[in-house]
Amino acid sequence: MRILIIAPSWIGDTVAAQPLFMRLAQRYPAARIDVLAPPWVAATLRAMPEINGEILDNPFGHGALRLRARWALARQLKARGYAAAYVLPNSLKSALIPFFAGIPKRVGFTGESRYGLINVRHSLDKAALPLQVERYAILAEVPGQALPRPLPQPRLSVRASDIAATLQALGLSASPAPVVFCPGAEYGPAKRWPEQHFAALARQLAAQGTPVWLLGSKKDAIVGDEIVHLAGGQNAGAAHNLCGVTGLDQALHLIASARHVVTNDSGLMHVAAALDVPLTALFGSSSPGYTPPLSAKAKIISLKLECSPCFKRECPLGHLKCLNDISPEQVFASVDAHS
Repeated sequence: MRILIIAPSWIGDTVAAQPLFMRLAQRYPAARIDVLAPPWVAATLRAMPEINGEILDNPFGHGALRLRARWALARQLKARGYAAAYVLPNSLKSALIPFFAGIPKRVGFTGESRYGLINVRHSLDKAALPLQVERYAILAEVPGQALPRPLPQPRLSVRASDIAATLQALGLSASPAPVVFCPGAEYGPAKRWPEQHFAALARQLAAQGTPVWLLGSKKDAIVGDEIVHLAGGQNAGAAHNLCGVTGLDQALHLIASARHVVTNDSGLMHVAAALDVPLTALFGSSSPGYTPPLSAKAKIISLKLECSPCFKRECPLGHLKCLNDISPEQVFASVDAHS
């Protein structure tokens, strides 16, 4: 039996989908599970033991229809003889390829009126399934059935040899164990703890001899540079900006070697939780009631102001108190207590 997963386009959502993969691997132990995924999430899938097949490149960006190209890819997939496809995104476009490929069982939420495209349709009960991880996991069940509990938590696996290779390639040492900062948030600035707060925390950690590594995408490099500058500059050594320097696979290795991770609500937050690394997650405009870090080693700091969560990309009131008022001292205490 061959199963095809149509993966989400976000790192955090891909991590949240792992309990679904766990259920499928348990239910169909002889099945081969392939994933059609954007290249930027592939490293998380490679760290999931349940994905025992191929990780296929999904070339279609957000909003791109490219109907003829989708048809051509579907014709290639048809030859693989998939018995089932699980379509995790809710868009109509994401359901086209399994339909064009003639995969007989196409599982997902009804989403954007995907009648016919999805033929094993689930209806979302947000009250019964408040967490993103639960909404993916329910797709392994017959529509209408309750989600079996307890739900396994995401757990990524990386090899010690790969960690060592990444450290050597980047000229880094994991002794003393670093604190990793993840200062970016793809969604927007209303999810980002201020640079000056990250810098103040870096100075506090440097004073006790703890290295600080900043991880993120190329888009986060400017934020990382500002944190390094505010922390005293590159020569001061309080923080080392690796945003945009590493790929996601190397970021996984560095996070796995960390003493603690301080992170905004971001994809790397979910990666750190799934690697079972102690972490402090800072929530402002978003809600830990929907996408919390799923780890007993995670400490969530949220001020729970009346105006949050607003789920906006930028603070609609212009003050961003939900994050500005989380002090570096408060976060330092969390790192100290939970490392």
